[in-house]
Amino acid sequence: MFLRIFLSLILIIPGLFLPAEDAAQARFDLLIMGGRIVDGAGNPWIESDLAIKDGRIAAIGKLDPVDAVRTINARGHIVAPGFIDVHTHIEGGISSFPEAENFLQMGVTSVVTGNCGSSVVNIGEWMRTISGHGISINVATLVGHNAVRRAGMNGDFDRAPTDEELQRMRSLVDAAMRDGAVGFSSGLEYIPGTYANTDELVALARVAASYGGVYATHMRNEGLDVEKSIRESLMIGEQAGCPVDISHFKVSSRKRWGASSATIRMIEDARAKGQQVTIDQYLYSAASTGIGILFPSWLFEGGNEKVRERLSDGPTRARVRREILEKAGREGFADLSFAVVANHRADTSLNGKSIAAISAQVRGKFAPDDQAETAIDILLKGGAQMVLHKMSEQDVASIIRQPFTMVASDAGVYDIGGDSLPHPRGFGNNARVLGRYVREQKLIGLEDAIRKMTSLPAQTFNLWDRGLLRPGMAADIVVFDQDRISDRATFEDPKKYPVGIEYVIVNGSIAIEKGKHTGIRSGAVLRR
Repeated sequence: MFLRIFLSLILIIPGLFLPAEDAAQARFDLLIMGGRIVDGAGNPWIESDLAIKDGRIAAIGKLDPVDAVRTINARGHIVAPGFIDVHTHIEGGISSFPEAENFLQMGVTSVVTGNCGSSVVNIGEWMRTISGHGISINVATLVGHNAVRRAGMNGDFDRAPTDEELQRMRSLVDAAMRDGAVGFSSGLEYIPGTYANTDELVALARVAASYGGVYATHMRNEGLDVEKSIRESLMIGEQAGCPVDISHFKVSSRKRWGASSATIRMIEDARAKGQQVTIDQYLYSAASTGIGILFPSWLFEGGNEKVRERLSDGPTRARVRREILEKAGREGFADLSFAVVANHRADTSLNGKSIAAISAQVRGKFAPDDQAETAIDILLKGGAQMVLHKMSEQDVASIIRQPFTMVASDAGVYDIGGDSLPHPRGFGNNARVLGRYVREQKLIGLEDAIRKMTSLPAQTFNLWDRGLLRPGMAADIVVFDQDRISDRATFEDPKKYPVGIEYVIVNGSIAIEKGKHTGIRSGAVLRR
């Protein structure tokens, strides 16, 4: 008894280690003591201990610290499953930044990449490469329609594929699913996916469905025609026999603010009829994507040389300017003030400024036509990543309340340094849910918020050994202070990690300790 009391007292130190000679005999590698365990299923928290052995949860209950190589005192803290971010774009960054610290610092231990129709084509080779180098987070991937369409079609894309081309695309999706992809994604606002008809998407989604995969879609339109796009997404899933996840669910048009009441009802109705549909969401009223989204899609047909050729023609350039402003006007914006440059490599001094402000600075003119011309100049100088302030907080709040909503960042792996000003969702999204929407606004409960970030994503993407705190499950765990957790990333200063997340454990190894990355690379590739 004395020994147990003594050990409990010294557990106020972050960790207790057994002598080396005793470690080999220990029942557990790590013991998290006295935390409020939120299991991920939506159940109320319980106060208990949790033990880890060989990368798995070994036991939950009243446990003896002398049985563990190391202990962590979690009293007064929440112990939850590691968060699963189902909508990311890490292909371009994970090799350069395998620690993926911006995700870990948010408590994210697993990601699903390959979204918006954008992925590598050879999934198996890519998985072997990143796992061979070592990664700090777990990675699952979708196979992207845009990547498959580029690889499978010959020549121009503004048409339906031939039978031979469609069969080639089917084979590419089939190979990706056999290599372990968790589903098939589309990005229907982007070239070449925008040219695909519904039948093509059904045919390819059907291949993913035959392996139990998901159809995750960036729909054709998230603003004026959002309901039409939702109907197409549901039709594809129904005809393909494939579960549907609608990506970054939003109302991206000022003229349609408040329409989330109608779009949410569409998902409720589909589920009531027996269709498996989920949605994911980042908790900000601004989107982020390339500057090309401001332009008419026909401009990009044929690649960069064709773009330059078209924009060097006076009448075509004038048409592009006109269509940029018409597109913005249809969505309720008088000019391009809503569009802010996040990263323009050709001139990083423009980062953080709106197209309107850049036009005034560079051209000395502020008129909408001048702003459109400024956007063209930026595109011709290599393009830019943008932040687009197009949504309402009311719609954001309505969407997060829904039981079928998952939390996802739509972010990549970022370097904490450099001049870029990415969307803050890549540094604060999960902490923002727990700080702003749970603790401050009380919009949703703690247990439900964690369910949206853990077991619901695991269930949706068939990651069956993740997302719950149960003996035998993978030991992906986050320990945080619910009274302190907050996002600090802002649009003006986005590269700030959140506060209040004390420990992040990936496959049983501590990756974040007291807010610092340990350098461990215990992540794994998650195959379907």
